[in-house]
Amino acid sequence: MAEKGSNGILKQAGILAAAGIVVRIIGLLYKSPLTSIIGDEGNGYYNAAYNWYITALMIASYSIPSAISKVMSQKFALGQYKSAQKLFRCALVFVGISGTICGVLLMAMSRFLVGEGGAYVLRVFGPTVLLYGPLGVLRGYFQANRTMVPTSISQIAEQIINAVVSILAAFLLTNYAVSKLAANPDSGVNPAIYGAAGSALGTGAGVLTALLFMMFVYYLNRNRVKKQMDRDHGAVDDTATILFQIIAVVVPFLFSTLLYNITPNINQKIFYAFMMNVRGLGESETASLYGVYAGKALTITTIPIAMASAMASAMIPSISAKFIKGQRDEANAIATKVIRVSMLVAIPSALGLIALARPVTMILFPQRGSLDQAAMLLSVLSLTVIFYSQSTITNSVLQGTGRLFVPVINALIALALQTAILIVILSVTPLDNMSLVITRVIYAFILFVLNDISCRKRLGLNLDTKAIYIMPAVAAVVMGVAAFAVYFVLTIPFGGMAEVGYFVNLIATVIAIGIGALTYASVLIKSGTITEEVLRSLPKGYKLIPILKKVKLL
Repeated sequence: MAEKGSNGILKQAGILAAAGIVVRIIGLLYKSPLTSIIGDEGNGYYNAAYNWYITALMIASYSIPSAISKVMSQKFALGQYKSAQKLFRCALVFVGISGTICGVLLMAMSRFLVGEGGAYVLRVFGPTVLLYGPLGVLRGYFQANRTMVPTSISQIAEQIINAVVSILAAFLLTNYAVSKLAANPDSGVNPAIYGAAGSALGTGAGVLTALLFMMFVYYLNRNRVKKQMDRDHGAVDDTATILFQIIAVVVPFLFSTLLYNITPNINQKIFYAFMMNVRGLGESETASLYGVYAGKALTITTIPIAMASAMASAMIPSISAKFIKGQRDEANAIATKVIRVSMLVAIPSALGLIALARPVTMILFPQRGSLDQAAMLLSVLSLTVIFYSQSTITNSVLQGTGRLFVPVINALIALALQTAILIVILSVTPLDNMSLVITRVIYAFILFVLNDISCRKRLGLNLDTKAIYIMPAVAAVVMGVAAFAVYFVLTIPFGGMAEVGYFVNLIATVIAIGIGALTYASVLIKSGTITEEVLRSLPKGYKLIPILKKVKLL
């Protein structure tokens, strides 16, 4: 039974993970032309504003999907469909009020939060906070019903519209600012700010599109909802009880996710303060440094982490339902399998990015001016892929099993330590944006350790260290060496790694990644870490078995 439950959650996680990866790929693909339009400076303004926009979403509604899916999955498991529907309606009212308040405050405090340049961008983000609330509730509703397809489609649609509108609006507004500046050089117009604001318009357009889609899907499911409610003859929770349930679950989720996501804001404020007030850099130079870090290196690491985030979102309803029924062993089996699958992806992703940091950066952000700097940042930042992937999952395990405030405490400890470390690094070393990278790695590692300890105590998890961590790491090191060697050899006839052109780099990188992936799989299979039984337990893993047997790997 545990095996069936864990396979089911992996299937749903696979759907959400696939969508998450597609979303991140679209995001990376459009970031490259967008960066060409607005530059590193524009990226700096955009990302500084975006961090505070995400923080506002945390407070208003971002924790809603996970929180709602947790409570509603418990009600569905107990057959309390009428109470679940009432919870859904109350949640919509809750996010409507909180979204309005946060959106207004975001616009009113924009200059204080991100300075003069980023304020224009942050004001564009403001109305989107209100739109995101109902979208989060609808996604949480369908996640509680154990179907990730509507959420996945809405995420992809959101990102496609976001990409198209962002590029178009950034291009039009940048050109408008350039023409305005040409007509009056003393106007003080900054094209980078205009372009960044245009990109923010794309975010709002994407959220609106996703919201309309989810409303349509809910409308199509209205008859099924009615039938469920007709079967429920039990008592319905009163409004006060429902609101208490929402607040009781949302608040811990809120604090946990808020602490995760407010960290970049704190680091950004500290970084800007040191760069401008202590080292004497201007806002434009500081924004450019921050843009290389947040708009390039950090963006690239989000693809592999997306899989862990998807697994975590898909896992919460299942673990919560198992726990409320007293099925502790099944909850344990789900968590163990999800962690193992996550590490099989996260570890090679991290080491692959370290080995091919410059080639990958050149494909996505070919601007030569900051290429080497972005690649260096990425090579160190890639370590966070491993730590964040597991801490994201263990965070959800703790939340799903009722330990809602444990992740909050862990995140607070990590935040306090990393903040002190960042201040020390900026005070006693000449490092600029590399200080942000080092601090993020330390923060992610602390969370990784604390959440792991908490999970082992809560669920009694007995993870196989060799199978989950050591062997994938060994295989990934061999993979990284092989991939780098292949890339190095392929680029020699074209002037070497430093001189190679874009398309040669693209082809060489794809070949290197392909050979690296085969090397990784070969080492894991030949070492017995991945067996036919393990493959059958993975989403669609059975399809790989005939192929691997054909090439004599199994």
